[in-house]
Amino acid sequence: MRIGVEEEFHILEVESGLLVPRADAVLRRLPRRTFTTELHQSAVESNSGVHASLAGLYSDLARTRRRLDAAASSLGLAVAAAGTAPLAPAASGQPTADARYHHMVEEYRRVADEQLICGAQVHVDIPDRDTAVGLMCTLSPWLPALLALSASSPFWQGSDTGYASWRTLLWQRWPTAGPVGCFKSAADYDAAVDDLVRTGVISDPGMIYYDVRPSSHLRTLELRICDACPRVETVVLVAGLFRALVTEALELRASGAAVCDGRHEWLRGASWRAARSGLEGALVDPRTHREAPAAEVVRGLLARLRPALEAHGDWQTVRDLAEGALANGSAAERMRRKAREEDLLACTDLLIAETRGARRHRRPAAFARRKVQRSVQGGAGSGVQGGTGSGTPEVLGG
Repeated sequence: MRIGVEEEFHILEVESGLLVPRADAVLRRLPRRTFTTELHQSAVESNSGVHASLAGLYSDLARTRRRLDAAASSLGLAVAAAGTAPLAPAASGQPTADARYHHMVEEYRRVADEQLICGAQVHVDIPDRDTAVGLMCTLSPWLPALLALSASSPFWQGSDTGYASWRTLLWQRWPTAGPVGCFKSAADYDAAVDDLVRTGVISDPGMIYYDVRPSSHLRTLELRICDACPRVETVVLVAGLFRALVTEALELRASGAAVCDGRHEWLRGASWRAARSGLEGALVDPRTHREAPAAEVVRGLLARLRPALEAHGDWQTVRDLAEGALANGSAAERMRRKAREEDLLACTDLLIAETRGARRHRRPAAFARRKVQRSVQGGAGSGVQGGTGSGTPEVLGG
């Protein structure tokens, strides 16, 4: 079961740390098959290759970030992967010259004007759209825990919001953002999307922003709840957990087990709690619907997914990364700590450094270990891009 990732990055002026609308200038120095525009010129998106292993995904993402950083640095700019940029004046936004984006700005006004946020999306291979739609209910209760692991947006326009993921609150203002409901089939889901388009609430199916959704152009299930993550390791952790959730959900579906009671009203509250607290407070435990320490919920998720993680050879890597995240705290907490010790410019410098991978002087032990295991096993389970037989690496979204 292969995985891929889309990452969004803020474009910052190095000296001031301010968000700046320079995406077109950066993208002129990069291949458009891998990098593309976003709604505002203050952000760019990268599309990973398609990978069978977390080690392959990690190497791809790290390499892509280096390439993006080099392009930005040549212009006196930097890029930062975080839900929000700490220093983002309201005037930072400048829509990309595109008819669809122009319509969004005209129709949604301040919601679009303030879309100065970045996320990370994970895609996992799915056999067909009916299966993708059928799995969403099973996955949804655990998605707030993935949001908490990714939380990296405590600051908005120069002030502390009190939230670990303020991006979530901004994102949920869109009419189709948030937890997804239950659908009987892909046809049922597509009919609901078509109804929304006909009402004029959204202009096209690409504006379905549920926390999880079947991709509109790939045969994948797409995770959309997470903040962009400063550290590559966090992206890989979330990707490994999401793939395991999909694997478990497929097994439950095959067994005919009942996996949804039709009650979803608590999910938005659980997402709010994750956005408020990150890893530093309580989350809503999907097993009890009660508050529980974040570490307890994350470890409960690990225990639940251990068979699926082991099936992919991911158990040791994901466990190590999860324990590291719990020990070191969320990106939001690291940012707050740096801001308290110094200021928001120092906080921005931290984001830039982590996005570049400056904290790592060698390949993390978890991925080094997987590389050794693959060589012993003769290459089985290696991070192969593509798989189409063409000899050309397949790029997510390409």
